[in-house]
Amino acid sequence: MIHPSLVKKHLFILITLLLLIFITFLLGTRIGYASLPFDRIISTILGNGTFKEEFILFSIRMPRMLITLLAGMGLALSGAILQSLTRNDLADPGIIGINSGAGVAITVFFLFTPSALGNFSYALPIIAFIGALLTAIAIYVLAYKRGEGLHPIRLILIGIGFSMAFSGLMVVLISSAENDQVDFIAKWIAGNIWGDDWPFILTLLPWLIILIPYTIYKSNILNLLALNEQVSIGAGVNLNRERMKLLLAAVALAASAVSVTGGIAFVGLMAPHIAKSMIGKRHQLFLPISILMGGWLLMCADIIGRNIIETGNLPAGTVVALIGAPYFLLLLYRNS
Repeated sequence: MIHPSLVKKHLFILITLLLLIFITFLLGTRIGYASLPFDRIISTILGNGTFKEEFILFSIRMPRMLITLLAGMGLALSGAILQSLTRNDLADPGIIGINSGAGVAITVFFLFTPSALGNFSYALPIIAFIGALLTAIAIYVLAYKRGEGLHPIRLILIGIGFSMAFSGLMVVLISSAENDQVDFIAKWIAGNIWGDDWPFILTLLPWLIILIPYTIYKSNILNLLALNEQVSIGAGVNLNRERMKLLLAAVALAASAVSVTGGIAFVGLMAPHIAKSMIGKRHQLFLPISILMGGWLLMCADIIGRNIIETGNLPAGTVVALIGAPYFLLLLYRNS
């Protein structure tokens, strides 16, 4: 039973985040190389804009803002699941190498089918999922020790090792590639939002529509898995089956997000922690807040990156890393 005052607080936070997302969305569609006043945005949405205004709003700004919102939601939820499964507050799909595994798979696909990247946008999350899943299984197996379970520090160190190894592998793979291929993969590694068109939104959206309700439905299971194994088993939870289902969900969420945004880390680390600090560790309460927080954080990072440098864009992944890396070190210090 959730106390009514906590329910009211939860509702207030959700409404506040939705307002922040709406305001940030409007701001993101307004500012850029070509500024659009708010009154012109409304007129353009209503069909009274010029060709230039319609092109800027519907072909450039709006799809990019939606992509960052959806991808941030997916990364945040993936991080929340991984933290509960591993009982490790430092778990994040970018930090522990899952995103890098997806990146290797996309790199191989891109190098062998460069002309088909846009035409096969719907296949990208599946390709990224395969690479991310193999990486997640390898990390899980190496970090798990019978009698001890998943050791938090071992998981992080193995994940960082995989991430560095895969980053090096991507450099090796592109060493003999053409300039446009090198440019694309370099942008992907930096976390530059490259899939900023409507087909990529349709690529990402079905995964979120299925996996967000599924994860929230599994909130009680996650509450038990976040405790210890004895409590979970005593409550009748099939640990291996539930862990595998939720691990697949976390990998799919992260892979589908990074397949269109590039290698972005730390969103899945920060958003769940901020949500827990606001409302507590009960998954029914903090998961929805974490999802909205992740979307808002990545939207803000992309807006800052697009406008902080006059001569070019600063990748959203770099902006997030500038904030997330010190946050990660602080959490690492507290958990050591």
